[in-house]
This record gives sequence, C-alpha cells and structure tokens, in this order.
Amino acid sequence: MGVRGLQGFVGSTCPHICTVVNFKELAEHHRSKYPGCTPTIVVDAMCCLRYWYTPESWICGGQWREYFSALRDFVKTFTAAGIKLIFFFDGMVEQDKRDEWVKRRLKNNREISRIFHYIKSHKEQPGRNMFFIPSGLAVFTRFALKTLGQETLCSLQEADYEVASYGLQHNCLGILGEDTDYLIYDTCPYFSISELCLESLDTVMLCREKLCESLGLRVADLPLLACLLGNDIIPEGMFESFRYKCLSSYTSVKENFDKKGNIILAVSDHISKVLHLYQGEKKLEEILPLGPNKALFYKGMASYLLPGQKSPWFFQKPKGVITLDKQVISMSSDAESREEVPMCSDPESRQEVPMCTGAESRQEVPMCTGPESRREVPMYTDSEPRPEVPMCSDPESRQEVPVCTGPESRQEVPMCSDPEPRQEVPMCTGPESRQEVPMYTDSEPRQEVPMYTGPESRQEVLIWTDPESRQEIMCTGHESKQEVSICTDPISKQEDSMCTHPEINKKLPVATDFEFKLEALMRTNPEIKQEDPTNVGPEVKQQVTMVSDTEILKVARTHHVQAESYLVYNIMSSGEIECSNTLEDELDQALPSQAFIYRPIRQRVYSLLLEDCQDVTSTCPAVKEWFVYPGNPLRHPDLVRPLQMTIPGGMPSLKILWLNEEPEIQVRRLDTLLACFNLSSSREELQAVESPFQALCCLLIYLFVQVDTLCLEDLHAFIAQALCLQGKSTSQLVNLQPDYINPRAVQLGSLLVRGLTTLVLVNSACGFPWKTSDFMPWNVFDGKLFHQKYLQSEKGYAVEVLLEQNRSRLTKFHNLKAIVCKACMKENRRITGRAHWGSHHAGRWGRQGSSYHRTGSGYSRSSQGQPWRDQGPGSRQYEHDQWRRY
Repeated sequence: MGVRGLQGFVGSTCPHICTVVNFKELAEHHRSKYPGCTPTIVVDAMCCLRYWYTPESWICGGQWREYFSALRDFVKTFTAAGIKLIFFFDGMVEQDKRDEWVKRRLKNNREISRIFHYIKSHKEQPGRNMFFIPSGLAVFTRFALKTLGQETLCSLQEADYEVASYGLQHNCLGILGEDTDYLIYDTCPYFSISELCLESLDTVMLCREKLCESLGLRVADLPLLACLLGNDIIPEGMFESFRYKCLSSYTSVKENFDKKGNIILAVSDHISKVLHLYQGEKKLEEILPLGPNKALFYKGMASYLLPGQKSPWFFQKPKGVITLDKQVISMSSDAESREEVPMCSDPESRQEVPMCTGAESRQEVPMCTGPESRREVPMYTDSEPRPEVPMCSDPESRQEVPVCTGPESRQEVPMCSDPEPRQEVPMCTGPESRQEVPMYTDSEPRQEVPMYTGPESRQEVLIWTDPESRQEIMCTGHESKQEVSICTDPISKQEDSMCTHPEINKKLPVATDFEFKLEALMRTNPEIKQEDPTNVGPEVKQQVTMVSDTEILKVARTHHVQAESYLVYNIMSSGEIECSNTLEDELDQALPSQAFIYRPIRQRVYSLLLEDCQDVTSTCPAVKEWFVYPGNPLRHPDLVRPLQMTIPGGMPSLKILWLNEEPEIQVRRLDTLLACFNLSSSREELQAVESPFQALCCLLIYLFVQVDTLCLEDLHAFIAQALCLQGKSTSQLVNLQPDYINPRAVQLGSLLVRGLTTLVLVNSACGFPWKTSDFMPWNVFDGKLFHQKYLQSEKGYAVEVLLEQNRSRLTKFHNLKAIVCKACMKENRRITGRAHWGSHHAGRWGRQGSSYHRTGSGYSRSSQGQPWRDQGPGSRQYEHDQWRRY
C-alpha cells in the first residue's frame, strides 16, 4: 500500500521524520486552541484490521467474541481521553487500482497455500509471521463499530482519498492508519497504528514537512515523487530506468543507505535541481519520459489533490468558468487570490466551513454541508504546520511550498452553479435518444466517443463476442458483439457525489469525488481533452449505473455510505463486485470454493436488484464478479447473469421492500429472503426457530443442500458450537485450545463465515427482514470452539459430550437438527454420517474422475468431474443455477 519503498526509507534512512506523540496531550492542546471543538481522529479502518485483531488464534475462522472485546477496549480508551473517532472503510475498488488489487490477491493465494502445507505437516497454527486475517473481518468490523456506537462510513471511491479529505475539511486532530500515501496528501497529521500503545495512547507521527526538508522538496512536490517511485496507480516498473538514471547521476550517494533509500534521494534531487527549473513553463511530458503513460501519470498525480487544491506541476492555461451541478468549487489554492466561493451540496444545507488555503491570508469559503448546522471549521491546504501539533512546526515551511507558480496560475477560477452552461455542450440528447457506441478491449487506438448523460437517455454499447458460439456475452474478450442498455447515474447530476440525503450531509466529506469534478471540467471545456489533457490530470470516464431509478439509488447509496449494507450499491451502480481471499485448500478437491457455493444466492439477489434494467428480451445484464478462488488467475471478472426466482405473491419491487413501512410488508421481505436461498418451502419450520439461530439454520440448510460432501458429523459440530457459544464468556473462549488443527475444519470455518457475509448481502437487499445482530459471528460462531466440536464429532463422540452435558441444549440441538434434515430431504438430500460413505464417495463436488455432479444447466462439465475447480475465469457467463441439486 502507498508509495513504493517510502515506508522503509522513513524508518531506516530518515527516522527523524517520526516523532513520538501522545494523543491525550494532543487532544488537550486541540481543545485549548479550539474551545468547544471535540478533537477528532479519522481512522483508515482497512489499514488497522490486522492491528485490531489481537486474538492468538486466527486459523480456525476467527475468534469473534475476543475481537469484538478488543474493538470495545480500543473505542473506550479514546473515548475516555475525550477523542472522537470517525472510521472509514473501502467501499469499492477503483478501476485504476484493479491491477494492484489482483496482484495482492494472487500473492495472498501463495501465502494461503503455504499455510495449508504447514497445517498438514505440523497439525498446528503457523506463527504470526504467516498471519492471515480471518475471512469477512472488514465486513463485520463495520457492524461491530456501529454496534459500539461509532460513526462508521463506507467510501464511494478509494477510502484513503476520503479519509484525507475529511481530515482536511473538518480540522481533525489527525489520521490514524498505516499507508504512506498519507505522507503525500497535503492534509492533517498522519499517525501510525502499528506504533500505537493503547494503554498510554503513545504513537508515532510521521511529519511530511520534515520529510520534505530531508529531501529538499516542497509539499506540492510529493505527489510527483510518489508517482515516479510507483504507487497503487503507477506500476513500480514504469519508471524504473528513469530512477536508475537519476541514481547514476546522483553525486551524494550514501554508502550506509540501502539501494532503495539512495534511489529516493536521487529522484528527489532530480526534482529539486532539474525539474524545478521548468516548473510552470513546460509540461511534464516535455521534461519526463512519460511516453504512452502520460494520461495514467497525470491521473496518479491528480489522485493526491484534495478538494480546493491544485498542483504547480500541471501546466496552466488561461482558465474559464467551470460548472458543477449545485456546486461551486475553486480549483485554486493561491495565496494571493482568494474570494468567498460557495460550495453547496444541498439546497437546504447551511453549514459554513472557512477554508484557509494560503500561508499569508485566510478567507472564509462558505461550504454547505448540512441542513441545520452552521459550524465554522478552518481548513488548510498549504504546508503550514497544523497548530494542534506543535512538534512539526517549521516557520519557513510556508514559504518553501508555493501552491502555484507563474503569473497565469494566480487567477481565481469562479465555478458557477447554474446548470444552463451544460446545454452549450452537446453531451446529452433527448430522453428517448439511442446511439450505438463501440467499445474496444484490444490494443488498437481508441476513438474518442462522447458519453450521454441524460437521466432517461439510453445508449447501445457494442461489445465484441465470439462469432462461433453466438452467445450473448457482455465481456472483455476480443470478439463478441451485443447490444446492452446502460443508463447513466442521474444522481451525480443532481446532488453532490458524496451526499445524497440532507440528513447525512453533515457526516460526509464535501466534494471528495475528484473524478466527478474532473469529468464536469471536461464536460464544460471539451477542448481541454482534445488539446491538452494535462490541464485536468486523469482521464475520466462517464459514470454509468445499472439501475436508473433515482429514488432507489439514493436509498442504496445512503445505506452504503452509512455502512449498513454490503455490496448492494456496488451491484446497482457499477455492476461490479469483488471478494478477497478465503482460507481454502486448493488441493482439497472434495470441498468447493465459497465463491461457487454462494453464487446462486448472489444470482437471485441480482435479479432482485436489477429488475428494472431488463431489456426487451427480459434478461438482465451480467454482473462482473472478481471473486478469488483456486485456479482463478483473475485476468478478467466472471460475468454472472441474474437467476430468476419464485416468490409467493410475485417478485416485489425494491420500493415496496425498502420504502413501504406497512407491517404486512415484513412478511414479503422474509419471503424474498428465503427465496434467495431457495428455501420458500421451509418457511414455517424456520419461523419456529428462536433467535439468533434462525439465520444460522437457514444457512446450514443451504450449505448441506448444495454440498454433498458435508456429512452428519459436520452438522453436529456446526449446531453444537452455536449452542455452546451462548453460555461462554470471552475469557473462557480465550483459554480454549483444540487438540490439533485439521485443514478440513479450517476450510469449513471460513466457509460458514463467508455464508454469514452472504446473509448480510441478502438481508440488506431484501429490506432487512432479520435483525443484523442475529448473524453477526460473535453471536453464532467461534473458530476454536467449532474446531473443538469438529474434532470431537469426527472421533464419534456422543451428542451429549458435544453439548458439554447440558440438557437444555440437547433439546434445542435435536430441534435444529430435525429442521435442517427435514428441509434437506425436501430437496432429496439425505444427510448421512461419514461411516455410511463408501471409499468411492466423493460427493457432488467429487475428485478428478468422479462422474457424480449436478448437470441440467447446460454448463456443467461432465467430462471433468470437478466443475467448481475448473470453472474458467474471465469472460464465461453463468446464467442458470448450475449448482442446484435435482
């Protein structure tokens, strides 16, 4: 994560950049400086997960009660110090960072293979050096923090940008995380989570001003340095030869520094002594070997610019009026030219946030971010040290970091909120307009094609397909062709890209969707892209959504931003979702990957969420799934078609499920949820189950119907651990130690937890028929406890032993078992003990050569005997419920 090599450089070469600070002292200083203002720390939660997960055991599926207790202690410690925490989670993977995401997932696959090899060899958990966070940790951490009463937000783009923007705009005490990108952003101070001592609240602050002093750079130069070194957008190898050229001409090589440290010093020296001579006079492509990577490089540079900031490295032309819908934003941070520029994301909101953008003069810039609040928050975009952190003060740093150079750049850019100028640019045709727009995926030159943004506009997108197969495939291959209706997101034209509901405006960063601002810039100034794309930085694509219903999209986005749902908004907006690595043994051919087991559920959810985007053939567009499973090289996403389902009373609309408050609608919500699991016939039995076992019972029925290699002993272990968990304290679970580690039990534990995350998706898509707490893992699952019950059940222990001789649990156990077995029998699935299996039995998900697996969809591969392992990733489509048992 972050800038390549910078973390090691700071730790070994420039340790003076790191200063030990105490949060209690910083908070006290902040309160004295800003009376009545609560010291606030923005937390990049994704960076903190592995530091928050302190339980010793991680291999068995997660110690969720222990983890929840650790989070509670974390929150309590900061609350006791009078510090407010705001948590941000990644809400989606940006396309520019998809390659980096794939690279990390493939690396994780290799690590998981080594983990299973170790388990099979030693029958114990590997050391912490091979630590791998439990599946679903990020998803359930959101809900844990919300349960603890914390403000938790999910990003609409890469979380680090929204974290940096929020910290800057809300005058926060600092950012807590572990990502060197926070050294590059010109925002509030950056604190390390890895160095945090929770007892004393001591940690390390990494000071970007001191980093600049060590490198001979200005704060405004750091984005350029980051891109030349490589980051999540710019591949490290792109400028490798350039870095070595800098190193060869660098005259101050330090013998006691490592190679990467000297490269960073050499590149910084080249920037300060060579590139600075041409700053503002020549374009970057004239002084750097950008070649065909120019657009990507500018995009990487622009990704570090927060709202109201600009880079002196972007060659400036005379500027005109730039229009954003309901938003007026200055792209200038000049010290001499400052006017009051209203920034409004809601017509009723009236919160004023003064923005200080220069070292000498500071004028208030009214920013409307909330409907009722009128709190003034000073904001900084220059390199002046933040007053609440005195240890980084450098009185001269303000003069060393000019925000812009050249006489042309010192002009204010008024940005008008009048929507009329948009009509001057032919970017939208009539409501019924249709246009065929060719889309290319090969290496041939692309033709500039305007995207149409009318709320009701439709455009036909030609995508090349295989002429021999004649399948209608929406894919990234070279040779397919199909007309696919795409509707643009009307919300982005009507409201601020971050705030869709007035009641949440006060909680969200204002104008943090940088790509949207750039898109509007190019929309109103079409000559920019034709003549000089470097004026605006990254190349921006038109935002499109799978669903056109504005009201429903608003609700979905609100739930997404407030971290109340999972994947729903991603499906409805971009039609693209991802799931990271799971502890799965690629050599175990008897157990399928969770990606395939739960795919039919997701397909039914797609049909529910995308119902209004069906074309004339009554088919919904495919959803792109970036799911990690053994054998998937992740070169392309799997393209998965929705799967129609039968619901008593018919398929309800999302408006009914999400917006109708009548009591009888709750019945329809539950019917829809059960239909997603194909369990409508077991409705009465499931309704008789008490909380919190109803959701777990639903999940177990689905699992045992889908996977024939699950046996009666597995069912006993799942039920017994859930019942015994209810009577155990956190300390009892900490002291629990399984006799040894079984690789199959490891995979089963992760499989169940992934099922719980699937329940989160289905429950939120259906309008929350069940309480979310009923399927939070700390209420129904514990890794070590399940492992213990699995080993006991495998050895043939009596049910009484599994239930620890508790008679009240025995009755509940038999009731739950009977419900699961009865529901499975309705699907012609008889759950038997392992003793009844013959030596040939491998189940439907059989090993190589087994002929027993489900067919009937036309997609099964009867000649291969392991359809779930050999599913080709990429452009293959999945339409029918090929895994359903017949």
